[in-house]
Amino acid sequence: MDLDDDLDRLSRDELVAEVRALRGGIRAHRDSSGHDLCWHHPQLWGLLPERVEPEVAVPPWPRFMRGCVRYRESLQEQLPDAPVDDREYGG
Repeated sequence: MDLDDDLDRLSRDELVAEVRALRGGIRAHRDSSGHDLCWHHPQLWGLLPERVEPEVAVPPWPRFMRGCVRYRESLQEQLPDAPVDDREYGG
């Protein structure tokens, strides 16, 4: 089953609108900063035509926290000069 066969039925204008929506979602994800980096982004998945409930598996707390620390370490390695956002998470 081709999950993208719906694109074959779209007009040029509809395809342009789809590309703009996808680019907007990718930019919003790319531009996440601070505590927003720690969250999954179902609004990005919502840009896909197929509607599914993602089956998210959550690691146990100690493994999850080690993953968070490793992710932050990787940001330090990849972006050592990034500005620091020192705000507490506020929900």
